[in-house]
Amino acid sequence: MAEPGGYNQSGRAPKATPRQKVLDGEELSDYQMRRRREFEEGVRRNRSNIGEWLRYATWEESQQEIARSRSIYERALDVDARSQTVYIKYAEMEMKNKNINLARNLFDRAVTVLPRVSQFWYRFAYMEELVDNVQGAREVFDRWMQWEPEYEAWMAFIKFEQRYKEVQNVRGVFERLVFVHPEPKAWLRWAQFEETNGDADSVREVFGRAIDRLGEEHMDQHVFISFAKFEVRMREHERARAIYKYALQRLPRAQSQSLYNQYTVFEKQFGDTNEVEEVVVRKRRMQYEAMVKRDPRDYDAWIDFAKLEESAGDRDRIRDVYERAVAEHPTTAEKDVWRRYIYIWLFYALYEETQARDVDRARQVYGAALDLIPHERFTFGKLWHQYAWFEIRQGNVDKARRALGQALGRCPKNSLFRSYINLELELREFDRVRTLYTKHIEFNPANCATWVEFARFESALGEETRARAVYELAVEQPTLDMPEILWKAYIDFELELGHTDRVRSLYERLLKLTDHVKVWISRAQFELDTQGQEAARSVFEEGDGRLRDVGRKEERLALLEAWRSMESDGGDIESVERRMPTRVRRRRVLDDGSMEEYFDYVFPDDTQGSRFKLLAKAHMWKQTQHSE
Repeated sequence: MAEPGGYNQSGRAPKATPRQKVLDGEELSDYQMRRRREFEEGVRRNRSNIGEWLRYATWEESQQEIARSRSIYERALDVDARSQTVYIKYAEMEMKNKNINLARNLFDRAVTVLPRVSQFWYRFAYMEELVDNVQGAREVFDRWMQWEPEYEAWMAFIKFEQRYKEVQNVRGVFERLVFVHPEPKAWLRWAQFEETNGDADSVREVFGRAIDRLGEEHMDQHVFISFAKFEVRMREHERARAIYKYALQRLPRAQSQSLYNQYTVFEKQFGDTNEVEEVVVRKRRMQYEAMVKRDPRDYDAWIDFAKLEESAGDRDRIRDVYERAVAEHPTTAEKDVWRRYIYIWLFYALYEETQARDVDRARQVYGAALDLIPHERFTFGKLWHQYAWFEIRQGNVDKARRALGQALGRCPKNSLFRSYINLELELREFDRVRTLYTKHIEFNPANCATWVEFARFESALGEETRARAVYELAVEQPTLDMPEILWKAYIDFELELGHTDRVRSLYERLLKLTDHVKVWISRAQFELDTQGQEAARSVFEEGDGRLRDVGRKEERLALLEAWRSMESDGGDIESVERRMPTRVRRRRVLDDGSMEEYFDYVFPDDTQGSRFKLLAKAHMWKQTQHSE
């Protein structure tokens, strides 16, 4: 039976809907009455389904019944007064029918109820600007800014004022922006605006205020870089040099790398950089030499040392540092110790490929690194992956495949399989991908993520039967690391295809394997969405009985709370309330003989059963007394 609005039970539009021709007014009235009755029945059965309300209102609008559509939107807002979708659709309907005042009032209601939802403000201001009510749009922005929204909202206000060339208003908005969001990017945008619309003194004033306001604790190097570049554009080179030196003296080294690089570029263009650069590099070189001499296996220091030499650009020094670093290999076969050491090889190979442009030497570096690793104990997928992609960049696809195949043969691991699969996916070799997934599953059949990725791959290729077969093989495995992810993916797969009977069958199979409360709740929600409250109620009753039999009181309570939530929407909530437990405080003896208090839940059927047992014991005692 079709649901109201022309949708079937799965929520999808049917493939072929018969078209109905209306010949006269009486037949039109009958058709409209019948459709309204269907919609009203739909919203009565599931009042909280906002989508049903929207379809109802849209249909009334299509019948040119604007007043009725407006009434339905209002009823929907009575159900959920904070639904963003209802407000937006409602306002679009009013604007479409040129009811600007009504749309304005609706947006005013929306921003009053939900002032933190940005899209309401954006649409409100856009509507006012669209009808040439510039002052009204400005007032909307002013109201919005009182809530101190995110940075992007302020920029929208500024762009609005710039469109109408209100320079003073833009400055006023920037004043408020840097007070609410005193971030470097806000000051930089203000300085950029002043450079375009003001004079040099205004820009310097903005940068000066930014430095004073941010202070040394929150200062950002990009503020100084922009300030210095501005002075360079003004041909004030001494000012720019003073700014760079001032910043380098106050900012920590870790936070001023870009600043130092820009200062180097500046001195190369407008000054004598040799002495400055050489002094800095020599000082840092001495520091790193001392660090690696103190601890020859401080691999982080070696990496920083090599990067320093790369910035200096002396190829012989760079290779010397890398060769000295890789010579200090770990003495123990522990992967955690080797991890940072391998990064030195990776950076070395990247330098030879990208900066030195020596492909043969880069290949030798990769080969030496791979020969050094004890693959019988462990391996590093990142190294194999980077080497394979290096060969891809050189056009050697076969060599890349051989490298990854060798890796899987010597020390297979999940990351290597994923890397090889991603490579073949990039090359669009789907048969190879399928083969790799099969090998990956043979290597680790308990890995649910691999099963799910394999099935999704087949589904993406339109192979629904193959995907379903993969899921079936997966759920039949005796051991799985995360079976809940696998079952959820399988159920979602069938839901996307609209196979409700298959989904129901999957839930039944899953509930034979587990009594987890989330599975019961998910099954009930599925039945509620497809068949209604009666079917969901049956699932809740069955789950309550199962959890009662296995004695899981807390999970049973969670199930009953979910059931009560469903019944609260026009259902039989009293029957659920009668099943709710009572929370009691009890005591128990611990292993060390001490007493511990704890909370327990006593369900009505548990209380009744305990009373029957007490009466039975009393009856037996009475019979014993009579026999004596």
